[in-house]
Amino acid sequence: MNISASELSLDQKSRLVSGDGFWHTYGIPESGIEAVKLSDGPHGLRSQGEAGDNFGLTASEESTCFPPAVAIGSSWDPSVAERVATAIGREARALGVDIVLGPGVNIKRSPLCGRNFEYLSEDPLLSGVLGSAYVTAIQAQGVGCSVKHFAANNQESDRMRVSADVDERTLREIYFPAFERIVKEARPATLMCSYNRINGVFASENRWLLTDVLRGEWGFQGAVMSDWGAVHDGPAAVAAGLDLEMPGTEGRTPPLIAEAVRAGTLAERELDVAVARILGLQQWHGAGRRVEADFIKHHQLAREVAAECAVLLKNDDTLPLSAATKLAVIGEFARSPRFQGGGSSHVRATRTESFLDALPEFTDGAVAYAPGYNLEGGGDEAALLDAAVGIAADADVALIFAGLSESDESEGFDRTSTELPGSQVALIRAVAAVAPRTVVVLSNGGVVTVEEWHADVAAILEGFLLGQASGGALADLLFGKVNPSGRLAETIPRRLADHPSTPNFPGERGHVVYGERLLVGYRAFTTLGNPARYPFGHGLSYTAFELTDFHVDVTRPDSAVATVTVTNTGSREGAYVVQIYVAAPSTLDIQRPARELRAFTKVMLGAGESISVSLPLDRRAFAYWDVDASDWVVEAGSYTVQLGRDSETVLAEQTISLTGDDIVRELTLWSTLEEWITHPVIGPTLLDEIDSDKLRYVSQPHILRGIGTLPMRKIADTLRDTVPEDKFLTIMARTRKTKTAADPEPNRVRATTG
Repeated sequence: MNISASELSLDQKSRLVSGDGFWHTYGIPESGIEAVKLSDGPHGLRSQGEAGDNFGLTASEESTCFPPAVAIGSSWDPSVAERVATAIGREARALGVDIVLGPGVNIKRSPLCGRNFEYLSEDPLLSGVLGSAYVTAIQAQGVGCSVKHFAANNQESDRMRVSADVDERTLREIYFPAFERIVKEARPATLMCSYNRINGVFASENRWLLTDVLRGEWGFQGAVMSDWGAVHDGPAAVAAGLDLEMPGTEGRTPPLIAEAVRAGTLAERELDVAVARILGLQQWHGAGRRVEADFIKHHQLAREVAAECAVLLKNDDTLPLSAATKLAVIGEFARSPRFQGGGSSHVRATRTESFLDALPEFTDGAVAYAPGYNLEGGGDEAALLDAAVGIAADADVALIFAGLSESDESEGFDRTSTELPGSQVALIRAVAAVAPRTVVVLSNGGVVTVEEWHADVAAILEGFLLGQASGGALADLLFGKVNPSGRLAETIPRRLADHPSTPNFPGERGHVVYGERLLVGYRAFTTLGNPARYPFGHGLSYTAFELTDFHVDVTRPDSAVATVTVTNTGSREGAYVVQIYVAAPSTLDIQRPARELRAFTKVMLGAGESISVSLPLDRRAFAYWDVDASDWVVEAGSYTVQLGRDSETVLAEQTISLTGDDIVRELTLWSTLEEWITHPVIGPTLLDEIDSDKLRYVSQPHILRGIGTLPMRKIADTLRDTVPEDKFLTIMARTRKTKTAADPEPNRVRATTG
């Protein structure tokens, strides 16, 4: 039954824009409007009954816990996101879930964010490509997505009210692009607004964010829902473009909405628009479309994709292990795996698989094991340490499983340190001092520092969080059944103090200033020349690759294509991630990071196999957001396209020239003297039109260098006796020529200076 907002009463419409309990939209069955069921689930469903909650405190139905976003991001592989999302979509239909709350594509601004395990990367391109693949795949199963959390939600500290104070260019270039790509490519059913304020305005009440940008510029057609409890003024939220407040407020909000309409403080047409979007969610209602989910098959899938996500950070000819290697397995995480984060995304897994569970698949006999530490602290730490050192001294390789417990990182709070627990650091150093070779396997949702023990060990495998089949996946990697192919989706700094966000995280007195602006993650480390311990994009393999024949061809005034041949020169099959960065020119007016990831792909090659890869670099690969023009601008000039092994290691590069946009900046009297002198329209004739020896004098290069930043208003004041101000206004008006049908220049961008 199709129904429109005009057929509903005001009270009915007011109820539709507020949820019914924790996990349903409001239904009006007599009018053919069914309640739509929502569920947490970026990496597995947390489907609850009516007595559920949004904090992960109440038990949920069992579902497969796939690798969380921190791992999926490290795969650098859209097909991994697709395979996981397809399975989650099928499980959602099996459990009667209509819309899954995810993926989370917020940028990892700081390694301390307690919810980083739910996010994909510190880079917007990587986050957007993987997020788009996830949404497309899950919605192909007939299940909607809610992409979250829009926007600038990059910390847990004070998250319900903190104001993220961030300039527009930074929002547009760093914190918006993943959402923008997903909206345009994947057309998600819903977007979820964040808790925080953005430059003083709550996201739930931010019309510029939810209406002007999201709908007006990006063309979003779905519904916007709130994060759970993010609405503070229901009528103001509807007016701003929010369509659904979640969870329901036990009937408190609907009367406020209706009264605002009756009082004229909320236009009924704005309410009708929101209602129409909520009615649009009926297409995702899955009654009668249930399927069976194969949880055994999904567990195996979880193991397969997890092995594609772990990152081999270091390997001094120690991995892979063999069945004959005399091992000492150390660490509580080897038998009690940490595979997901805490909070609203916590999944009740169908089963768990530890490394010790999987170990008999790869070894011929018994393997010595010692827990080494207590996850909850306490106990006889000295005895635990001594036992671990004892078995390590009698082994060929000591395999230490270390990391962070769920109590160390979770939704709701941020970390204060990137250090491993002191007992684990002491364990690693003590074991490494006696074992011939030591391998450390890490389980953590946010990056941890390795400085205190990095030089002491032979190999490090960063598993992050790998889902319920993590133990088997780690065994597959350590024994070489699977060749590691993950790459870091975030930088591992040498010190927390090196990270660009550190001075301004998490803020103070209700505000967090994004003072690093564009220099987020690797953009800062490369621009400032501060090497990371392990850079963004880093990851090792058990085989070797050679990259040759790199070249770049310009295809349009504002685009190009990069081509490279990848050859597997080793003796086993492996995957390689081709990374293309662009180094754009910086000017006095526009500062650009040293390099930015602009294209990537992951290719699988057999031993000795080669493939030629071509990656397009579209307009956005070279553009920056021009605040004056309120548009993306590609400046004319030279751009260096770089083939990177990672963000710090350039293997090959080629400089190209782009004609870019015809940028015509509108001048005002507050524009600088230099901007007037160099303006392409009036600059060439300015000194002839204003016949002034004084102006000619100050326009000389050696003089202009010192006073070129003076506003023209100041120059005009000194010439008022000989040159009337109207003369300046007349000349200035010529720069305000607007685009017409007779002047349809596609690359012309106009902006105002001063």
